[in-house]
Amino acid sequence: MELAQAGSVKDIVEIDIDAPVAKVARLFTNPGNSEKWMDDSRYEALSGDQGAPGSTYRLVSRKGKMTFTATVVARDLPNEAQLVLEAPNVVVRVKGTFAAIGPDKTKLISEEIFSFKGLFNKVFGLLARHSIRSAHRHHMESFKRFVERTQ
Repeated sequence: MELAQAGSVKDIVEIDIDAPVAKVARLFTNPGNSEKWMDDSRYEALSGDQGAPGSTYRLVSRKGKMTFTATVVARDLPNEAQLVLEAPNVVVRVKGTFAAIGPDKTKLISEEIFSFKGLFNKVFGLLARHSIRSAHRHHMESFKRFVERTQ
């Protein structure tokens, strides 16, 4: 975890997944799958061909804490995908990079940059770095388990 710029927090998680790169990339970039591995979120389609650049959807916290509007900004499968998550107090830029490290093994590199809005949220973000990192790692490990049990 590092400070990306004033008021921003950057975290990178690298994880090896026992599945071919095409499968990992396909499952990661299908927003309808998100609630299958993000146990704390509910998915709602908004516009466009879901998962394609320009499409939007909402991730709603199951505990009602936060709602993100997600926009897919780039998709170059099976290499990488990028999206932007927006909430009233933060913007999160997400980049997933997929690399084959064997015929049935993939390295997923998930990079998240949190840019907090307003002075209070910037201070909160800096204080919450450990929680942000822990949640990011938890989500990527949950995604790994989802992929490895999906046919």
